[in-house]
Amino acid sequence: MSGVAERNGPGAGERLARAVEAGWRPVALLAGCFAVWWIIAAAELVEPYLVPSPGATLDVLTGKADYLWQHTWVTTYETLLGFVIAVVVGVLAAVVMVYSSTVEKTLYPILLFAQVVPKIAIAPLFVVWLGFGITPKILIAVLIAFFPVVISMVTGLKAVDPEMLQLSATMGAKPWQTFAKIRFPASLPHLFSGLKVAVTLAVTGAVVGEFVGANEGLGYVILQANGNLDTPMLFAGLLVMSLIGVVLFVLVEIAEKLLLPWHASRRDTNVTTSY
Repeated sequence: MSGVAERNGPGAGERLARAVEAGWRPVALLAGCFAVWWIIAAAELVEPYLVPSPGATLDVLTGKADYLWQHTWVTTYETLLGFVIAVVVGVLAAVVMVYSSTVEKTLYPILLFAQVVPKIAIAPLFVVWLGFGITPKILIAVLIAFFPVVISMVTGLKAVDPEMLQLSATMGAKPWQTFAKIRFPASLPHLFSGLKVAVTLAVTGAVVGEFVGANEGLGYVILQANGNLDTPMLFAGLLVMSLIGVVLFVLVEIAEKLLLPWHASRRDTNVTTSY
């Protein structure tokens, strides 16, 4: 095309520079937060049983690593299973709602009502109904993660350019072909936005379920530490729980980058204009 010149993709050095540029600010903020934490603990501005020192928390993380890992794996398993179920059910529900206005008008108010009900309030009911096993925790994770998935998927499926749908119909494409080739690919950027929210909420859901009734998991660890005024263990549990959410968020971000290299938000600047 006249006036447009192709440019090779960024080299390794340029990608490293971009990574450093994108990452130094959050790293600096975290370092500043830990510095403030250390100063507060070192100056004894707050009693140690209220805010432990970073050193005491690190001692717990290293000295009781096996104990924390055991409970971390339980929470991670509950989170992942709840997230996967929420994604599958949420996507299917969104597709049905988009293709059936009757279902949408019937189901959407119910979904909204279920979302605004505090999950911590109904979690004890799940424990009574389903026992103290893993099922109530997974169910709460599903309920919390489900709403952002279905809403983002509905938005993505409805955001398709109508002219593309008209062109598809004009060319004689069947409904399932239009969905597979046009609607679903176009909805993926919206879906991944919802997935990044949902995966962090799934961690919260699993921990909330463990707060209500469990004998394992990070929620159980945090609850026991709080009851024993063991703030180093409490802070260690909170840090590990936060780390799970961050790691899962990053994994979804990586999946988005791999699956949607064509999307504008993921595209490297490979074209430069000469006018």
